[in-house]
Amino acid sequence: MHIFYAPDISGNTYILDEKESKHSIRVLRMTRGTAVRLIDGRGNLYEGYISDADSRRCMISISEVKTDYEKRNYRLHIAISPLKNPDRFEWFVEKSVEIGVDEITPLICKNTEKQSVKQDRINNIIVSAMKQSIKATTTVLNEPCSFKDIIASSGEGIKMIAHCSNSTKRLKISDVYRKNENALILIGPEGDFNDDEISAALSNSYIPVHLGSSRLRTETAGVAACHSIYFINQ
Repeated sequence: MHIFYAPDISGNTYILDEKESKHSIRVLRMTRGTAVRLIDGRGNLYEGYISDADSRRCMISISEVKTDYEKRNYRLHIAISPLKNPDRFEWFVEKSVEIGVDEITPLICKNTEKQSVKQDRINNIIVSAMKQSIKATTTVLNEPCSFKDIIASSGEGIKMIAHCSNSTKRLKISDVYRKNENALILIGPEGDFNDDEISAALSNSYIPVHLGSSRLRTETAGVAACHSIYFINQ
């Protein structure tokens, strides 16, 4: 069943914009009575059907609303360094949204080479991944934030920093995280966090963790951290 993103939905009907209408009627060959789903990014999933198969203003009638659709009992925030190759960062965003992440912050560290991301493009990737994985709540993409500012913020729940240095003992995520807890996890850049950043994080109550014995790329580490929290909560 096809899913549409409808952030401005209200009432018992919804009209797709011209681009979506044309795609639905002329490309997908949908007709009157075709069952569809809508998500609004606010946690609601709408079951409906096409009531007017107009290729310019396709109208959908809502038959059922499921509120708090698959709402999780925890919030996951991943602050992760942007990458020199933007495709890798976008891959991380896509996969972490599919698994389940509530908030992503591009984290600017000492070793971060690229200090910006394409917000509009990434938000489009978030919407696409939401539809693919049937998520009804939008993942929040924050503006890039410095390492100093992120560790100085109050954070939420348990706070972890995943790094590769042997300067301090690192624990498995499963040793420090408990089911239904909120979590904030820091993932460093290519080249990892430097010693000063690790020390500063530990001084701000961050727990050092590892993601296994393999040395992972930044984007892989981000997905591994996301899946670790997801798996513990199953």
